[in-house]
Amino acid sequence: MTDLVPDRWLTVDGLANARDVGGLPLEGGGRVRTGVLLRTESLEGLGPAAVALLTEELGVAQVLDLRTDHERTTYGLGALADAGVPVHRLSFIPETGIALPEGGEAHAAADPMLGHYLAYLEGRGEYVVDGVRRIAGQDSGATVVHCAAGKDRTGVLVALVCAAVGVPRDEITADYALSATRIDALFEKWTTAAGEPMPPAEELDRHRPRAEVMAEFLRLLDERHGGPVGWLRENGLTEDELARLRARLRDESA
Repeated sequence: MTDLVPDRWLTVDGLANARDVGGLPLEGGGRVRTGVLLRTESLEGLGPAAVALLTEELGVAQVLDLRTDHERTTYGLGALADAGVPVHRLSFIPETGIALPEGGEAHAAADPMLGHYLAYLEGRGEYVVDGVRRIAGQDSGATVVHCAAGKDRTGVLVALVCAAVGVPRDEITADYALSATRIDALFEKWTTAAGEPMPPAEELDRHRPRAEVMAEFLRLLDERHGGPVGWLRENGLTEDELARLRARLRDESA
């Protein structure tokens, strides 16, 4: 990690795990441009003031919703959709659940989520690439990417984008692990809304993302596809789209 890290957390009423990907450093100098890519948990808890903050002050122009149709039906698309912000439905999990890829048992032994992350790519690769493509193609304003908690499905998409634009690996894994600090707040929000007690500490800890899981996920992409960019190219991302993504997110003057 760099010694000077910008405060990228976003204070938005109704969100506990919201931050700007902007500010992360780039290999060779510069930073990811702020106000372009935001990552959050699901958006159903937003009130009018939060919607105004996101749309008017932060300039949110599109939402990438990585949840399943079942999750959307149960919890709704969220207040940004109600306010007219376009929502692109890009479920990383089939409605029938995840089928783990070959070697899934070995990955589950290391960490259950590692097998899930690989399954997103194997089973829903077209949606993963479409998410990257939509971030690259948004000419102005910010993109919000979210799932339920903003840590696993969101973490995979953001990691691929960051790798593609040149964020160092240790910074990618550290950003992914930042969501661990917001697990208590997420569960407090959810349990309060449902009128349920907080889970015990060991259950909360089970949900905390760990940097080493993302590091291993990226290592496996190196081993099997020549890296995250190799996987994206193999699955249809063009050189023009990759160039647009880098132009959109790289701020080399920072």
